[in-house]
Order: sequence, then structure tokens, then C-alpha cells
Amino acid sequence: MLQSENGVIDPLTGINEIRGVLWKNSKLEDLGTFGGNNSLANQINRRGQIAGAALNTIPDPFSIYYFLFLGSSDGTQTRAFLWQGGQMQDVGTLGGPDAFAVFENERSEIAGFSYTNSTPNPTTGFPTLDPFLWEDGKMVDLGGLGGTFGQPTALNNRGQIIGFSNLAGDQSSHPFLWSQGKLIDLYTNTTGGNPLSADAINDAGEIVGAAAFPAQTYDAYLRRGGVATDLGHLNGDCTSEAWAINSVGQIAGISFSCDGVTARAFLWEDGSLVDLNTLIPAGSSLQLVWPMAINDRGEIAGVGNPPGCSDSGLCGHAFVLIPCAEGEQGCSGGVASATTPGSPEFVTQPSVIAAPANPALTGRGMLDRLRARGFPGRRSMGTAPGRTN
Repeated sequence: MLQSENGVIDPLTGINEIRGVLWKNSKLEDLGTFGGNNSLANQINRRGQIAGAALNTIPDPFSIYYFLFLGSSDGTQTRAFLWQGGQMQDVGTLGGPDAFAVFENERSEIAGFSYTNSTPNPTTGFPTLDPFLWEDGKMVDLGGLGGTFGQPTALNNRGQIIGFSNLAGDQSSHPFLWSQGKLIDLYTNTTGGNPLSADAINDAGEIVGAAAFPAQTYDAYLRRGGVATDLGHLNGDCTSEAWAINSVGQIAGISFSCDGVTARAFLWEDGSLVDLNTLIPAGSSLQLVWPMAINDRGEIAGVGNPPGCSDSGLCGHAFVLIPCAEGEQGCSGGVASATTPGSPEFVTQPSVIAAPANPALTGRGMLDRLRARGFPGRRSMGTAPGRTN
């Protein structure tokens, strides 16, 4: 499940059209559109259901895809979809013309964002955009924290959603947790530290991201039971941010140098932080920078930089790390001292590393584009979170 260019020029933008596709049995299947020129497949669950967004043919000057992502007011409506059994279903909106589905869980629930009306706001220049949860055929407006712009950043299998929402005036934003019909401002309702971002949540409701701590601008945090724990940063660095967590509490993230120029991927478990670059075979072709996901087997996927590539990740390659025991074929066997007792070493998958990564075409990458246009939102990798109170 991914995006692919189809070789056709979009007459509205002059660039190649993008189609959501499903890769199955070594073949790509075009998921189609609602009659428009583009679609995006953002997440798939074990049932083979896909959540994403597709264009129709109705003109819309504030189209989420064309206006917010590409800066064009000549586009058509963007509609959230659920694809299953070869059929694309429009799941509706919160009252406005557009909606965009980003996440889907194993209960067939979908999280995304939608316009609530068609009237642009003076602070943002586009209509109010609220996060939503779609379940049992109904779209629920999660509301906001006083502003006119909000987005989800993750959805777990209990229907809990994290994200961010602007405060009144749209000059700043706070991360939120939505659970059982309640929207919680994480910045003001967390002890131990003040979360500046909410980047991932597991099925236990544990949240990770970056938070401000006493005497610390920001560091990666784990929020458990309403309390944020500072996970620290790698030796020689000054700040960090956690990007992924699995159900057993392993956390992957990025540690930043004090000048903000260099980034290193880390793994946190059982109170210990380790540089992932020290746990892969010597001579590996990548500097591991951005771990984007970790599953319950401890396998980590992300973006690394080959020689000559900057830490921005724009020329990075995708990687997969698979835990292995010392002495196992492919294990380095010489880095055990860099781990805590019981911590894994990793073997890389060269066939995966060879594929260039394009974060701009992923669901999260699309959210980054909003931030790049000056709208509050999930940050691109490598930029420091700002205090938003």
C-alpha cells in the first residue's frame, strides 16, 4: 500500500498525477479516485481495508490536496475514503467540502481531518479544519482547543487519538489526547513535563513525543498515567524526540546535536538509551537518523543517510532493522558492550535499504507539508519543537 505516479500530467498543476495503490502478490493495483486526478493511500489494516483520500470533480478553491499541499486554488474537492473489496467508499465530512483520512486501526476506525464549513478564517486563510474519528459509518468531530486548525498524529486499536490543535487566535498549538469522547490538552494536563508534541501512542495509551522539562528545552518523553518521563538524549547531544512506541514499551526516536545539525536514531528500553548506529554491523552503508516505526517484535523501520547525504533525510534511504542474537548469522558480534543486558543487536536488510525513501508521499509526510507552509502541525524531522504556551 503506497502512492505511485501514473505517467499522466495533472492539468491543474502541471505535475504528475499521484494514485493510491495496493501492492499484492507482486502486483500494483490502482485504487482509483472519485473522478478526480489524484488519490493517496495512507494506511492499511489486517483486513485489507485501506484509508486515504481521493479527488472528485467538484471545483473547490480550498481543496485540502491542491490548496493546502500544493498551494493551488484551482483544485477539486478532497474526500476521505475507505477502500475494501475493490470498492472506494466516501466516508463523508464534518460539514465542509473536504476530508482527509490518515490512520486506520484493526477495528476499522479511521482518523483524519475535515473542514467543518466552507468559510475561510482570517487567521489561517482556509476553513476550520478539525480532527475526526470515523466509526460504524459515522464521523465524529473531536473538536479543538479554541483555534480553527487541528490534526491527528496517531490512532491506536482502542480508538484513542493523539494530535495537535491550535489555541484561540491560531498563533500556537498544543498536543492533545482524545479518549472516550473527551479531548485532553496534554500540555496542561501532564505532570513531570509539558508535552510539545504527541507523535505516537500504543494500545496501552502510552504516548511519546517531545516535551519541555525543568532545565531542559525539550527531550523525548514517555507519558504514562498522566506523568511524563524524560527519556534523555545520547551522550554529546542536547535534545531529543521520540517518534515510535510498541506495546512492550520499546521507544525509537531521534537525538539531536547541540547545534541542531546532526541527528542520530536511538532505542530506549527499560530506562536505557542507546545509539542504534552502534548496534548494526560495522561498515554499514547508512547513518541511521529517523526511526519512524517499531513493531512488537522490536523491528524498526526508518530513514538513514548514505555517505554524502545531510541529516535532513531528503536524500535518505529506507531501512529495516531486525533484532538478532549474538552469534546469529548477520549479527555483528562485536557491539554487545554498547547495549544493556538483554538488549538486541540488529541486522539490516540491504534489499530494503536500497529503496529511496520519500516521506513527502506518506500520510505523515503530507502532514509535514502543512507545517512547511507555515501552518501549525506535526514537524518535519530535525526541526526543534517550540514552546507553545
